[in-house]
Amino acid sequence: MELNDILALCVEKDASDAHFAVGRPVTLRLHGALKSIDGPVLTDADTERFMKAMTSETNRHKLEEVGGVDFGFAFGEKARFRASVYRERGRYGISLRFLPSRFFSLEEIGFSSRIKELLERPRGLFLVTGPTGSGKTTTLASMINHINETEACHIVTVEDPIEYYHSHKKSIVTQREIGVDVTSFSEALVKGLRMDPDVFMVGEMRDLATMESALAAAETGHLVFATLHTIGASLTVDRIIDAFPSHQQAQIRIQLSTSLLAVISQTLIPRVSGSGRVAAFEIMVTTPAIQNLIRESKTFRIFSEIQTGAKLGMHTMDSYLLGLYEKGLIKYEDMMESAYDTNQLVQQAGEIKKKR
Repeated sequence: MELNDILALCVEKDASDAHFAVGRPVTLRLHGALKSIDGPVLTDADTERFMKAMTSETNRHKLEEVGGVDFGFAFGEKARFRASVYRERGRYGISLRFLPSRFFSLEEIGFSSRIKELLERPRGLFLVTGPTGSGKTTTLASMINHINETEACHIVTVEDPIEYYHSHKKSIVTQREIGVDVTSFSEALVKGLRMDPDVFMVGEMRDLATMESALAAAETGHLVFATLHTIGASLTVDRIIDAFPSHQQAQIRIQLSTSLLAVISQTLIPRVSGSGRVAAFEIMVTTPAIQNLIRESKTFRIFSEIQTGAKLGMHTMDSYLLGLYEKGLIKYEDMMESAYDTNQLVQQAGEIKKKR
């Protein structure tokens, strides 16, 4: 098969990823599970041919220098793909992430009007968290698109690599790529303050310098969106604070308590129908009570605040999972696999089974 045939198959099957590995056929991730396509087992020459078909000369030099390179590319008007090309055992391997060509509305994602209200705030830090492959990039892109369509402002995104392209709509959107337009996330945030921005979107807060810069931008009157590879709101807060030296942590707690707007923690669950996956969310909206818990180093109590914050649009991951299960959208086993407190869910799910 040619590369375009495989990319077309990804789009047709709605595969989230495609893997090119020597010793097995091209393999797609369909609804969370890996499945090889009908075709020959790939050889060293095959993966090298695919690598050359998608990788620019500049990126090939990076690949040979450091053993791996990440970049994005377009498949005509149909879709974009994020590529991770790497060396393994002296040969090439490739992983592609399929990026849909359209943005989802906030309603399609499953967000309430409360989230829309937060997106209209003039300043603060908005975090989207979850494991790799949980849809964080898609959620962020949809939020940025919503602002782009409804607000007249300057949006600056910093990504590694750029995954979704945003055209200028009501807003101006400036997209900067690490290694192409700027050297690092922290550098992009610091220098970006001179670009008259209203909104920043940071692909990932992966180091201390980026966290410091994101907090500073949120404090100085900007709306900042960022991702972290954490699970749950309280663990996200702890992860940020623990990244700083101990003598700075008290000050960071104060900064975070005043700048943090919300934390959305998400994951993707296979649908009962076997067609696609459905997103599950935990949503924490910062309240005066939660601000106080952050300042006083009592983040373990944030969970109970989320449980009682339904009127503000908050809910725990477990309650959201239970709702998906009650609607018949996900299986019991998949619900339990993603749950935080399985003991409580067993009892609640039992009540649902009795009603059926």
